[in-house]
Amino acid sequence: MKKMLFIYNPKAGRGRIREELADILDIFASAGYEITIYPTRKNGDAEKVAAERESDFNIVVCSGGDGTLDETVRGMMKNEYRTPLGYIPAGSTNDFGGSLALPKDMLKSADIIIHGKNKAVDVGLFNNEAFVYVAAFGAFTEVSYSTDQDMKNAIGHSAYLLEGMKSFTKIKPCHMIIEHDGETIEGNFIYGMVTNSNSVGGIKGITGENVNLADGLFEVNLIKEITTVIEFQKLFNALASGNYGLSENIVSFTSGHINFTSEKKVAWTLDGENGGKHDKVEILNVKQAIDIRVAK
Repeated sequence: MKKMLFIYNPKAGRGRIREELADILDIFASAGYEITIYPTRKNGDAEKVAAERESDFNIVVCSGGDGTLDETVRGMMKNEYRTPLGYIPAGSTNDFGGSLALPKDMLKSADIIIHGKNKAVDVGLFNNEAFVYVAAFGAFTEVSYSTDQDMKNAIGHSAYLLEGMKSFTKIKPCHMIIEHDGETIEGNFIYGMVTNSNSVGGIKGITGENVNLADGLFEVNLIKEITTVIEFQKLFNALASGNYGLSENIVSFTSGHINFTSEKKVAWTLDGENGGKHDKVEILNVKQAIDIRVAK
C-alpha cells in the first residue's frame, strides 16, 4: 500500500480545514493511501516531522498557510530524499499556492494531489536556511501581511501602497552593499524583496512579469531612500502602475546568488515569518530542488 505523511495546521485560515478534514482524508484513502496524520501544535513541528519521516513515505502532503508550507519544505531539504510534495492551501494569504494555480477549494486541491503531476520548482537558501518564495526586509515587510485581505481584494495594489507609504516615515534607511553576478550596488535602502512567486502578501504583480518558478533565478526588487516629494511621487506611480522604470529609486534585477552586507543588523522575514536580524546575508537559488504536485 502507498504511504502518505499528511501534515496540517489546525489553526490555519481560522481553522477552516477542520470542516473539510474528513472529506480530504476520504479522497486520499480512496486512492489507496495509508495515511499518517500529523497535526502541528507549535512552530517548528512541520519542519521536524518532515525532516525525520520523509523517507518513510511515497508522498508528503501539507495543509496550512505559507508558513506551514515553508516549514515542511525546510524539513524536506534537510535530507537527501526527493519525495513528492502535495500542498492544500488553507491560510489567509497562500501566495505560493496561487503561483502554482492551486485552487482555494481544499477538496479540489486534494484531488490534484491524487490525479495531478509533479512540477520541479526552485527553493531558496537564506544563510543556508531554506525558504520557499520570499525573503524581505524594510518598509513593506509587515504591511503585506497585516493589511486586511478584504481591503486588498477590493483595491489591490492601492491598499498595499497606502499602508506601505505610511511606514516610510518610520523606517530608517539602511546602508547596504549588494553583490550579484559580478555587480556591486551600494546605497541606503528602505526595502528589499527577493522572490520566486507571482504575489507577496496576497498582492499580485508586485514581483515582476513572467515569473518562472523553476528557472534558477529570483526576482529582486530594492527601494532606495526617498529624500524628496518628487521622488516619493515617482515611486508611488511606479509601484501603482507596475512600471518600475518610472522611479530611479527602484533597483530591479534577476539572480540566483545575492549577497547583502549592512552596517547594522536588519530584520528579515522569510515567507511571512520572522527571519531574524542579520548584517550579512547570502541568498542562493537551488534550481528545481523539490517536486510539488500541480494540476495536469
